[in-house]
Amino acid sequence: MAKTKTTYYCQNCGTQYSKWVGQCQVCKEWNTVVEEVVSKKEQKKGGIPAGKISKKIWDLSEIDTKEEYRIPTNNTELDRVLGGGIVPGSVILLGGEPGIGKSTLMLQIALHLPFHTLYVSGEESPKQIRMRAERIGYENPNMKLLFETNTQKIFHQLEKFQPDILVIDSIQTLHTDYIESSPGSVSQIRESASEIIQYAKSTGTPVFIIGHINKEGQIAGPKVLEHMVDTVLQFEGDRNHLFRILRASKNRFGATSEIGIFEMYNKGLREVSNPSNILLSTHSEDLSGTAIAVATEGIRPILVEVQALVSSAVYGTPQRSTTGYDIKRLHMILAVLEKRMGFKLAAKDVFLNITGGIKIDDPAIDLAVAAAILSSNNDLPIPSSWAFAGEVGLTGEVRPVTRIEQRIGEAEKLGFEKIFISAHNKINPADFKIEIKGISEIRDLNEII
Repeated sequence: MAKTKTTYYCQNCGTQYSKWVGQCQVCKEWNTVVEEVVSKKEQKKGGIPAGKISKKIWDLSEIDTKEEYRIPTNNTELDRVLGGGIVPGSVILLGGEPGIGKSTLMLQIALHLPFHTLYVSGEESPKQIRMRAERIGYENPNMKLLFETNTQKIFHQLEKFQPDILVIDSIQTLHTDYIESSPGSVSQIRESASEIIQYAKSTGTPVFIIGHINKEGQIAGPKVLEHMVDTVLQFEGDRNHLFRILRASKNRFGATSEIGIFEMYNKGLREVSNPSNILLSTHSEDLSGTAIAVATEGIRPILVEVQALVSSAVYGTPQRSTTGYDIKRLHMILAVLEKRMGFKLAAKDVFLNITGGIKIDDPAIDLAVAAAILSSNNDLPIPSSWAFAGEVGLTGEVRPVTRIEQRIGEAEKLGFEKIFISAHNKINPADFKIEIKGISEIRDLNEII
């Protein structure tokens, strides 16, 4: 009889230790290191359908360089994030906060796929799945359901059904017979994911895996799980807002700069093909403290509204607060406005908000942030037909940004009359109908406002 082997894992980040410690040395969390049984008996693993794996030694010139065949999902936003569709044999990990809509998204995708799809649920009952499918309002005879958490039993059903696409909801509920620890533990997640990946690669079946995240926003379980899969998708958003953003933090078959935007409503998730029209607020009159920024997410230009409020500090220490924007970036812009333009903002409260509940990391919205702050400080409204696209440097210069032609074209398409960009961007104003104004220094912005 084999000796039972145990080890210690951090349940927060997955770091392995040879003995118990009170604080994890990697994530610095207390009382997260627990003992887990790694193997309860020596036995040969089985139950995974064995496909024909080529053992040929390839010459580089023999490899076909034609574009990989992709399976369309009938969802434009998901296809854009994946790089054009699903690659056969790929393993896609979808993570997000509880209640954000991960299961709704995957069930909606599975109901619209024209292929034999098996949806394996370990979290919800059959009635819950049926009620959600009826709410989405689409029936697909090609989709089948399996309510099982044991991986060996799942592989036994896969061998009989042989689906074209497999969906696992979720990886934290699965457990294998070869690990004695409870479902959701680090060793169970790693071993179950390893078996699923082996099945996907040997049979060429694409697999979607839903995973929970911890309080730091990372995929729960071992960090190696993200290295094992081909694509890691993050489903982001605020449950108090309607919009959800799907972005790829890792993609072996496409770019990681693309995003997909969805809108949550009572019948599921709706694709947002033109987010600029939704993210921009409609005002009956121009208000101070608002400016329109032309940002990009991947290759897609979107227009967002930047709102700023500058007021006298009631308490001794002025407040700085941002929503959807980097607080350190705001501190830098405030320092530039005070140093290069002489505005005394150190004794004033500054609040900044990106409307729509989305987060923008594009530095091209710096110019709109500075314009909104100046507008609120002077209580002078900026015309709603103006847009801004430029990066602010520490010396006060307005730096050029990438994809300026796409940004200008998006503003022109939505009916804006004037756009302010860096004077160092090399473009031909005659190519556009919109008026283009070049700014070289941030002090020129104050004269415009």
